[in-house]
Amino acid sequence: MKKPEMPSRTAASAPASAGDGQAGFIIDRLSTTPYYAQLADHLEAEIRKGVRKPGARLASENELCTRYDLSRATVRQTLQTLESRGLVERIAGRGAFVSAGDAVQGWMIQGRKGFLETALGHGHLDVTTAVLRAGVVTLPDTICALLDIPAASEGFELVRLRSLRGLPALYSINYSPPDLMDVIGRGQDVLEGRSSLSALLTEAGFALQGAHRSIVAMAAPRDIAAHLDIRTGSPLLRVRSVSWRRDNMRFDVYEAWVRSDLIPLEVDVSAI
Repeated sequence: MKKPEMPSRTAASAPASAGDGQAGFIIDRLSTTPYYAQLADHLEAEIRKGVRKPGARLASENELCTRYDLSRATVRQTLQTLESRGLVERIAGRGAFVSAGDAVQGWMIQGRKGFLETALGHGHLDVTTAVLRAGVVTLPDTICALLDIPAASEGFELVRLRSLRGLPALYSINYSPPDLMDVIGRGQDVLEGRSSLSALLTEAGFALQGAHRSIVAMAAPRDIAAHLDIRTGSPLLRVRSVSWRRDNMRFDVYEAWVRSDLIPLEVDVSAI
């Protein structure tokens, strides 16, 4: 995996194109923030402000490389980050386009994006994440079996509570295999609830190739109900997912308990 392009010791910037919403922005080459993250944050801000409208095509990879004096790998990482945030859709042979803000109103459960990316893609900036527990644990045998690793293996457990407009809406537990313990352990933005786990894993070479997800309607257990601020026994949807990458390595198992009165789960159906 190629390391993110990091700042050099001298400040410089590529010329901005005033006609493409870029005027005034420069890459800070003395900052500790990776170049791809700086550019992704800038483009996201423009999308949020309406400078870039839904359906608008972004500059090509070559144009962005030239404009900001960045490598192609860095520009691609920028676009991957925007895509993982639900802000951009990349179409092979055509380029990257700003996502339509009203395309999906709930969580498209069969899609590649998690709840956070989908919510941000709709412009829901009032989504907050509280990390309740994060660290290395001995994984339950059932989780080891789903990850196809030996029983009693160590792995990373990440427990989070997502709130929408200040209301607790989704309680989730992610389990990752031993190969990812260091990756997630170093993902400070994820561990502090500021960034997406799926984006971190994608950047580390664990892009989602496929997943099996099941949805069950259930009565809220006491501990889950307490976190979601609802009565014990209230109706919930539980989503269980096992994800794998292109080489069929299973790298993520999660369970999410969802208040569907706040977060609708949606499924697209199309003819084959």
